[in-house]
Amino acid sequence: MTNGDDIEVTIVMPCLNEAETLATCIRKAQACFYENGVRGEVVIADNGSTDGSQEIARALGARVVDVERKGYGSALQGGIAAARGRFIIMGDADDSYDFAAAFPIIERMRDGYDLVMGNRFAGGIREGAMPPLHRYLGNPVLSGIGRLFFHSPVRDFHCGLRGFTRDAYERMRLRTVGMEFASEMVVKATSLGMKITEVPVTLSPDGRSRPPHLRSWRDGWRHLRFLLMYSPRWLFLYPGIALMIAGVISGAIIVRGKPVLGGVGLDIDTLLYAAAAVMIGYQAILFAFFTKIFAIGAGLLPSDRRLSWLSSIATLELGLTLGFLLIAAGLAGSGWAVHLWNRAAFGALDPHRMLRLVIPSVTALTLGCETVLSSFFISILALSRR
Repeated sequence: MTNGDDIEVTIVMPCLNEAETLATCIRKAQACFYENGVRGEVVIADNGSTDGSQEIARALGARVVDVERKGYGSALQGGIAAARGRFIIMGDADDSYDFAAAFPIIERMRDGYDLVMGNRFAGGIREGAMPPLHRYLGNPVLSGIGRLFFHSPVRDFHCGLRGFTRDAYERMRLRTVGMEFASEMVVKATSLGMKITEVPVTLSPDGRSRPPHLRSWRDGWRHLRFLLMYSPRWLFLYPGIALMIAGVISGAIIVRGKPVLGGVGLDIDTLLYAAAAVMIGYQAILFAFFTKIFAIGAGLLPSDRRLSWLSSIATLELGLTLGFLLIAAGLAGSGWAVHLWNRAAFGALDPHRMLRLVIPSVTALTLGCETVLSSFFISILALSRR
């Protein structure tokens, strides 16, 4: 092995009881270094193995880093922190990836790419290497959502073999500790505008006799949850806008009369649901701004020029003005309703007529109060950015 100052590439393998396949993976990684003249090291990020994996690794000249905190992401973070190479390649220790073929990843990093992803769908998935649920539903759907939400060029978000530069990794500031670590890396690299490319890799059946650590539905949900939380636009903003538009249009039609659609008459009960859609949609839009501002301030998401521009226009004073105008409109409508009630000597009124006035008035009052309170809250969140 070379000394720390001479190392160009570190291959990091997370390990939890991989005694059956670990030696094969280490030898393949070392063969990649030897055959291509690469100055490299192998780091085993051990997550508490009890099957002798640590001794196997040390006997083959790999460096073992003990990581106490459980989780795929935790193990990788610990191993990467101990890596000495300028380029880092991570890959599973179950012999499903051929580390001897990792040299194309190294070449792309030498060409200046920050993140080089393996693509199993381009390189080939051997029979029995990936369950049908993952191959035809889980991976394509989650990767498609990732490309849609973040405009990422990556077509295989969850490939376990990938390389990245140390500088890129430090800029990503990855936080997740589970299987969603793989998605976070792609999302952060894309959001930061890093140079990303893919190389074909082959996925083979793993060599273990025990079941894999991956749990399809649990880990699939964790990936999806992460993608949603890191995209306030798709989680809050777009659904909120859709709800508000639907509520405003349908409410405006119902206020003017009793429309009939497909033989079904719409009346004040539907108007109430339309008002609810407007208020829920408005709240979702506000949550999008709350989340975005907080995430940027906490370093979870990079700065957004559009948000900065909007913040320079949508000041606290403007929010308060709009909020009080909505409150004034709501009070005016409520006052007119009381006037009509007074004219009826505070007796019974026609609900089909009155609720067409009262429901929009209450909606305006609610939105106005939300706007005033949210304007102060957003200003408080924005203090850290300033």
